[in-house]
Amino acid sequence: MTLPHSRIVGTGSYLPPRVLTNDDLVRQLAGRGIESSDEWIVERTGIRQRHIADEGVASSQLAIEAARRALESAGLAPADIDLIIVATSTPDFVFPSTACLVQKALGAPGGAAFDVQAVCSGFAYAAAVADSMIRTGLAHRALVIGAEVFSRILDWNDRGTCVLFGDGAGAIVLAADERPGVLAARLHADGRHESILRTAGHVAGGSITGYPFLTMDGQAVFKLAVSVLDSVARETMAACGLTVNDIDWLIPHQANVRIMQATARRLGVPADKVIVTVDLHANTSAASIPLALDVAVRDGRIRPGQRVLMEGVGGGFTWGAVLVQM
Repeated sequence: MTLPHSRIVGTGSYLPPRVLTNDDLVRQLAGRGIESSDEWIVERTGIRQRHIADEGVASSQLAIEAARRALESAGLAPADIDLIIVATSTPDFVFPSTACLVQKALGAPGGAAFDVQAVCSGFAYAAAVADSMIRTGLAHRALVIGAEVFSRILDWNDRGTCVLFGDGAGAIVLAADERPGVLAARLHADGRHESILRTAGHVAGGSITGYPFLTMDGQAVFKLAVSVLDSVARETMAACGLTVNDIDWLIPHQANVRIMQATARRLGVPADKVIVTVDLHANTSAASIPLALDVAVRDGRIRPGQRVLMEGVGGGFTWGAVLVQM
């Protein structure tokens, strides 16, 4: 029996309504005696604003809104879903999983629901897992969601990291289909580089121990990110006999515009084929790729039949890519 393929049949995203512009953030930093400017942030990152979840708003709530929009886009009801995977580094609880909370809120009990933790590569990991489960018959329709409230793990006195991140969620619906949709996926990690990007705090004895905020070696992350994003993109295209010339759109993880530009140059992808949304929502970690995908689908840039290469890189150190035909 021929195994089914999985296709993206719906996309959705959600950003919390509160916007923090660079000017807003610069004023906050100045109040703490830290110098910065809109020009400094834009030049180094391409970011102009980020969305920040209000106090008490958790990753699951962002994920639920993105999931509902993806289901509406797909013309499906929650009862049609038999797999929910949430990629997040900022779950609501130690357990249960954020995916179980999403499942409860949507009213879609019974199917598998679990979280994936691969930081900014999380969406690529989750999409690859969902594709594999659909191909092997373990699921038929899956919600794959990236959702983050990174604002909760930032040191707002560290201008080198707090300017980079925002909160948000993005989702896709993958469904079994006879036609190819997900063409190839490749995932990697190298734990030897765990120290260059991490949040090292943990819960013990009812309290947080260790350092609870994100730390990053920016130069090391940049060099490694550009290298592995280039290699995993080529590996994923080669897996289905395609080249850069066969790709209609590249959606890299929206970390900062310098990494995206450097990756596109190495791959030979023209700037007008790269989906860039980092200026509007900053780095939303596992949410950034599905957010960008949804934006480009809804504004008409990405159309049925086009090939889209999505790739992410994150703490761990992890990286991965998924090539799809819409």
